[in-house]
Amino acid sequence: MAMYPTDQPPPQQCLAPSYQYGQPAPPPFAGPVTTPSQQYPMQNYYMHPAGKVLWSTGVCDCCYDIRNCIITLFCPCITFGQIAEIVDHGSVSCIANGIVYSVIQGFLGLACLYSCFYRTRMRHQFMLAETPYPDWCIHIFCEQCALCQEFRELQNRGFDMYIGWDANMEKFQRQAMQMSAPPVVEDGMKR
Repeated sequence: MAMYPTDQPPPQQCLAPSYQYGQPAPPPFAGPVTTPSQQYPMQNYYMHPAGKVLWSTGVCDCCYDIRNCIITLFCPCITFGQIAEIVDHGSVSCIANGIVYSVIQGFLGLACLYSCFYRTRMRHQFMLAETPYPDWCIHIFCEQCALCQEFRELQNRGFDMYIGWDANMEKFQRQAMQMSAPPVVEDGMKR
């Protein structure tokens, strides 16, 4: 048993704060991104001990968004298309991504590998940790849960998943303009 001198406190350990899924989501997306090379802002997110940002919800938290959960359960190509359009920065439409997903699933039955590629891209864009399991493992064994988690993550970052990339960029630009506009001051006093 180690004894410490009474005039000095015991040494403190440097541990990252514990994180549990279901805590408040990260703050919404801070502004418009016009090119894929721009970095996404790091704000007060929950951090993984390896320095990566943790997901705002867990893989099995599908019931946080019942509407998306039901859509993904019966037609995952819709959810995948919405995710892929945002991750691709609008270069390929939601419909085109959904059709590619459906064709791969219909002919090869391996759409989970295609969607895994987009999960990895999304993680790199937002500097997300690869937790609790590797991307390929989550998509092979829990495809619908993984898609729901990615959908919720983008929603929690301020994206409206039902309007697409272009409309989201317009929304972010309007918000940025409103925040930067000076307040209007009336002349003189009025009663």
